[in-house]
Formats: sequence, structure tokens, C-alpha cells
Amino acid sequence: MSSVHSSTSGDRAAVTQDRALSRIVVASVAGNAMEWYDFFVYGTAAALVFGQLFFPANADPLVGTLGAFAAFAMGFVARPLGGIVFGHIGDRYGRRASLVWTLLIMGFATFGIGLLPTYDHVGAWAPAALVGLRLLQGVASGGEWGGGVLMISESAPPEKRGYYAAWSQLGVGGGFVLSSGAFLAVQTLPHDQFISWGWRLPFLASILIFALGVYIRHNLPESRDFEHADRAGKTSHMPVIEVIKRHPKEILMAMGLRVAENGGAYIFLAFSLVYGKFAGIANSTMLTGVMLAMVVEMAAMPLWGKLSDRIGRKPVYMIGAVSLAFMAFPFFWLLNTHSTPLIWLALVLGTAVCHGAMIGTLPSLVGELFSTEVRYSGVALGHEVASIFAGGLSPLIAIALLAHYRAYWPVSLYLIALALVTIVTLKYTRETRAK
Repeated sequence: MSSVHSSTSGDRAAVTQDRALSRIVVASVAGNAMEWYDFFVYGTAAALVFGQLFFPANADPLVGTLGAFAAFAMGFVARPLGGIVFGHIGDRYGRRASLVWTLLIMGFATFGIGLLPTYDHVGAWAPAALVGLRLLQGVASGGEWGGGVLMISESAPPEKRGYYAAWSQLGVGGGFVLSSGAFLAVQTLPHDQFISWGWRLPFLASILIFALGVYIRHNLPESRDFEHADRAGKTSHMPVIEVIKRHPKEILMAMGLRVAENGGAYIFLAFSLVYGKFAGIANSTMLTGVMLAMVVEMAAMPLWGKLSDRIGRKPVYMIGAVSLAFMAFPFFWLLNTHSTPLIWLALVLGTAVCHGAMIGTLPSLVGELFSTEVRYSGVALGHEVASIFAGGLSPLIAIALLAHYRAYWPVSLYLIALALVTIVTLKYTRETRAK
């Protein structure tokens, strides 16, 4: 009789735990989507309008776009600072507190961009203000990714951590889809109205997203692993310094893993819009394709994470990195056909397969490299330092190559180089999946 009672109690506890985890997953994904909407909306605007609005009108269009993406890169330069600051807060005071602050800063910066005067009105002050607000976006996003991942992965059972942690990335994908959808909607305005004021609407709309996101984050429960560490008195007073001392190799591994994932993502999702304009492809075709690709990737992410629970993190991540190298030339071949189905196929393959296998596995792989008391700081440092020369510089380098050579092949070679860095890193990274 007692064994039956014990079994029933265990089943109830498991159901309660599953419900709590489901609540954390839903709340985390929603909060992440709202924050990453703010961050990604800049990338779309940089590809489509910022070059002509915030830089001298007599410049080559590609040069103006290059300037807009230089400001885009500045957001990535600021991300390690955000990782250090919010990693410290997250490891000392909890993941939830850190995530509320990142959303507050992101919402302020994004709404501010929607109010900025253009180059025609204030001259060089326009790009200067744009860079300043982009830096604030970078600080916020630098603390966001690690906290959003850990809220889920630290509450998931070890044998299912890959699957559940992958859900954290749906917020990133959701933010990108929302930002692309917002720009697709305002592009239906007459061109003059879109250039004059329509482009501001996606930025100004962030105030509503910001308010809802803060409410969701404030009511989110703390992660299980942090609560256990906090009760046991195992939190670190200087987590950033401690993680550098204890886990220097793991930080470098996390950085190397990010090169292909982050660099490739911004080639496929941001630079592709620039290349589409260069090749004479309609903006609506490219934006719709990017949105479609991200929706497919969002469905694929948990599947890649689940596969990593079965066969290991490294094999799944290797699939993504190797696929990126093989897709480097075919991606542009398909775009150059000017066939809408083939353009969409290129974006789906590059995003859902190449990038999806990596980003679906990255949260569990990187999180498992570090111990709980310094995990937020370790994940944030490795993730965000790499974002400077991977995600931040990749569209900038790609646009510079396109502007100089007026051809896609140097960008393809650059994609292969990014993939090789990550492939070599994987060779020296230990498998972290629970046996």
C-alpha cells in the first residue's frame, strides 16, 4: 500500500514539475521574443533604409548601407559589457532580476531610435545618436541571451535539457519574425510615406512590447539550479573573475562555437537583404523568404535539441557547421536564379538546417560547460565576446566584399572560413550530454 502511495506522490510531483517547466518555457520564449524584436528591427532597417536616412545622400548606396551596418556592429561591440554586467547580476542576485533590467534598457533604446531626426535635419548628429542608442541595445542584448537560456535549461531534467533548452531560441526566432513582419507591413505604404515616417512605426511599436515583456518577466519564477545554489550559499561574489580563473578554456570554446553560428546567421538573415537589393530582387520577396525561413527554423530548433539528447551535442553541432561550409556557394546560386521558390529554398536551407542545427544545440552545449555559480557569466562572456567578430562584423565584412568585388564569391569563401573555425573548435570541445 505504501509503495502505491509513494508511486502516486511521485507521479503528482512529476506532473507539477512539468507544469512549472512549461510555464517557464512559455514565459521565457515570450519575453525573449519581445526583447529580440527590438534588437533585430535595427538590422532590417539598416538593410533597407538607414543608409539613405542617416548618412550623406550623395554617397554610393552600398557605402551608406555600410555605414548603417557599422552602427549595427557597434551593438555587438557593446554586448560583452552587457554580458559582464548582467552576468554578475544574474549569478549574484538571480536570472530573473537580470532579465527585467535588460528588457528595460532595450525598450528605451529601441523606442528612442524611432524618434531620431535624420541626417537631412541634424547632419552628423543623426548617425552619432543612432550609434549611441545602438550601443544601449547591445548592452541589453549582451545580458539577454544567457539569462533567457538559463531560465529554461537550469529547470529542465538533464536527460531532456537539449530539447527544452532549444525552446529558448524560439524567442530569438520569434523576435526576428515579428521585426520582419513589421517592416513587411509598413512597406505596403507609398514609398515616400515609408521613407518619411513609416519606417519609424516598428520602432515606436516596441513600447507596447516592452510593457508586456516587463510584466511577463516580473512574474517569471527563478531557475531551479540557481535557487538550489542560493539556498546552499554557493553563489559567487565576483563571478566574472572567478569564471575567467576556473574556466578559461570553456570560454574560448564557447567563443569558437559561436563563429559559424552567429556569423552565418547574419549573412543569411541580414546581409541577404542587402544582396537581394544588389541583385535586383524585390524587398518583399526577400523579407517574406526570411520570415518563412525563420518560421521553419523555429519548428526545427526543438527537434535539433531533442536529437542532441539522443546522439550528443557535438555530432548535431557538427552537422550544422559542415552544412554551412557546403551551402556557402549554393546559397547565392539559388538567389541569383531570381526564382521566388528557389530564393526561399536557399533561405530555408541556410537558416533551418545550417544555422538551426547549431542554434538548437548551442544553449545546452554551452551551458553545460560551466558550473552553476558562474554559469551566467561564463555563458555571457563566451557568447557575447564572439558576437563582436562573428555576428557584428560578418554583415559588415560581407558588404565590404560585395562593394569591392561586386560579386558573391568572396562572401562564400568568408562563410567557409567561419565554418572551419567552428569545426576545429568542436574537435577540442568535450561532449557535455548526460550519459
